[in-house]
Amino acid sequence: MKTIVQALNVAMTYRVGKIDVPALRGVNLEIQEGEFVSIMGQSGSGKSTLLHILGGLLKPTSGNVVIDGEDLASVTDAQRTDIRRRKIGIVFQRFNLFPTLTAEGNIKLAEYIRHSGSVRDHAEEEKRRRHILKLLKLEDRLHHKPIELSGGEQQRVALARAIINHPAILLADEPTGNLDSENSQIVLDMLTRLNTELGQTVIMITHNAEAAEVGQRLIRMKDGKVLDSRVLRHNFETTEEIVSARK
Repeated sequence: MKTIVQALNVAMTYRVGKIDVPALRGVNLEIQEGEFVSIMGQSGSGKSTLLHILGGLLKPTSGNVVIDGEDLASVTDAQRTDIRRRKIGIVFQRFNLFPTLTAEGNIKLAEYIRHSGSVRDHAEEEKRRRHILKLLKLEDRLHHKPIELSGGEQQRVALARAIINHPAILLADEPTGNLDSENSQIVLDMLTRLNTELGQTVIMITHNAEAAEVGQRLIRMKDGKVLDSRVLRHNFETTEEIVSARK
């Protein structure tokens, strides 16, 4: 099995005035290709800082982060941006959709940014886009702008945008934080389907114990360190098997 994410003694310290505030204190972890990992912890545990470092949005104070064979900590800012563009998809709690674009426009913009300056296979892009839209049940919402979509639909558009270019990893930052229970369950089910049906590696940050249970493995953090890691479920062929296993 291929290791897709590796964090080696990752530390992060913020400077607040004249005081150094440690957010991460030597985090070590490995995530395999095709895993769905939930990272859980209370506010201040360091989980969000870790996600931003894994996503190439922050550079750690020390340590190494290897994403699909490329070390984010040892490259320039421009190189790190390029790795993020090619290999990392991120879904935020607040959706972060462009309000003037339709659902389809938001998704196509991600494709354009990913392939800017390179030869594009438009037929293959269209095929993948239609498959993802069907998987996320968005076919009839393509021409709606974010204001015309429910919170759950907006988050599904954000999911489609994040995975449209087949990233090595999908990072989900509290993806149900702004949703009611019904839409939260829909989004969690969609994350599970992306993992089981597309083989998408998913790393989800959450403080919600019930949401964390959808992952295959749970990593708990406390005070900037990994507290423990345990398997919640093994790989299943279908979402129906996952539902059965939860009963």
